Amino acid sequence: MKREPAVAGYFYSDNPRELKFHLSTLIKFRENKIRAKGIIVPHAGYMYSGWVAGKVYGSIIPPDTAIIIGTNHTGLGERISLFPGEAFITPLGEVSVDKEISEDLIKSVPLLSRDVMAHLHEHSIEVQVPFLQYINPKVKIVPICLSKLSLEEVKELGKGIAEVIKKHSDKYILIVGSSDFSHYVPHEVAKKKDLMAIREILKLSEEDFLKVIYEEKISACGYIPIAVTINTCKNLGASKAELVEYQTSGDIIKDYSSVVGYGGIIIY
Repeated sequence: MKREPAVAGYFYSDNPRELKFHLSTLIKFRENKIRAKGIIVPHAGYMYSGWVAGKVYGSIIPPDTAIIIGTNHTGLGERISLFPGEAFITPLGEVSVDKEISEDLIKSVPLLSRDVMAHLHEHSIEVQVPFLQYINPKVKIVPICLSKLSLEEVKELGKGIAEVIKKHSDKYILIVGSSDFSHYVPHEVAKKKDLMAIREILKLSEEDFLKVIYEEKISACGYIPIAVTINTCKNLGASKAELVEYQTSGDIIKDYSSVVGYGGIIIY
């Protein structure tokens, strides 16, 4: 089973040549690349959030395998859903699912369920795949789609994923936490609230991050994937995080009345 693209031609070009050229303009390779344990990147249309995502992808050593943790926008499928198929198809070709890591996760992490439905129309994972293909054409992926989880479940899932990664030290495995930040609020409100949340991410505190999200009612769609990414990285020994870029859609289209926030962060 191979997953066909759901948002090609909408969130990004469905023409391979156009897509490759667009990615070449978005990804600016940094000289001293970071061997990240995890990254947090946005998942809107490339026109809006591609600059932020591209800056992050250009700053890291390309992984052998990326465990992409996305949020469930559609409400379909299981709450904690691991894609059980063979590959994701994009305009740039097929990206194989790392079956070895996937099978180990299913055996080792009881919270995970094999499930196709959560992934069928979900864009939060899909839009990361061409970026990963561009920096490493041989990359493999492990797609995980999450609905709302408790803090205890966040920690259990993070610890479980980290334990599996530790067993596969022969591979460079990257955690990709896919999330946009505030949705459809004025630019200054988005920036103020989002930077409050980002401050807690940079402290590597998933608990305080979630507390800020709930108390400030920040409409970040992938706050659970972010929390799981933080926890997983800490379990892998991460001690630092770096804000690479923050923008809103207002910075792109110059309409600051109602924006979406985009943050790019590296954890290492």
